[in-house]
Amino acid sequence: MHAVYCPPFRRFTKATFLLAFLPLFGQAAPSEEELFFKNISEVNDGDLRFLTKAPDRLAHHHRNHITLTPASLGSGWVRLEQCHQYLDPVPSSQIVYNQDRIRALRIVRAENIERAWVHEHSVQMENIRHDALLCIEAESLALQNDGANGYVLHNGPYMRRFLDGYYPMRVSMRVSLGGSGLRFDSLTPAAQPGFNVRISQAEVGYDTWFEGRLTTAIRFVETGQ
Repeated sequence: MHAVYCPPFRRFTKATFLLAFLPLFGQAAPSEEELFFKNISEVNDGDLRFLTKAPDRLAHHHRNHITLTPASLGSGWVRLEQCHQYLDPVPSSQIVYNQDRIRALRIVRAENIERAWVHEHSVQMENIRHDALLCIEAESLALQNDGANGYVLHNGPYMRRFLDGYYPMRVSMRVSLGGSGLRFDSLTPAAQPGFNVRISQAEVGYDTWFEGRLTTAIRFVETGQ
């Protein structure tokens, strides 16, 4: 998937987010000011860099809430609630999911978007304005058996990319354990400045600003072991 760029000082015509496992891969056109007035030496070329301070300009915030159930252990299917906030203002955009790992996809909220609709395993949008928000609900095939009574939830790579540059993006993840019979075991990457982790008996999650490509893995084990 790609973002198509028009000649300088025109609008970007297309932005695409490809979500293969959960909200996985994203490509988005940064603002014209970001593209043309950011020093070329400052453009991230894909190396992951956590930001300890949010950028001055509002940027794409990707919020996820995943709920595990006892049935998830056998089937791998989890409940997904997902919101994309501060989408880049472009004439058209799409969020594309892996067709084998998504089902029951529906839009539950759309703001400052002239038209949004589900088409097969994607969400299509037209005339996205500033401060746009899109929220969906779905079921995602995301939980993998890791052996030795363990399970792993893989997410990523997350990115906000245009051409060869990677721009700031915020990702928030919240995983509710519910009655799944699992407890948190480990998270990769580990907590560090710019990558904030929250852990309790009922939930685990993280919140981060970053540039580049981010991939995470949350491991759980059965509570009886």
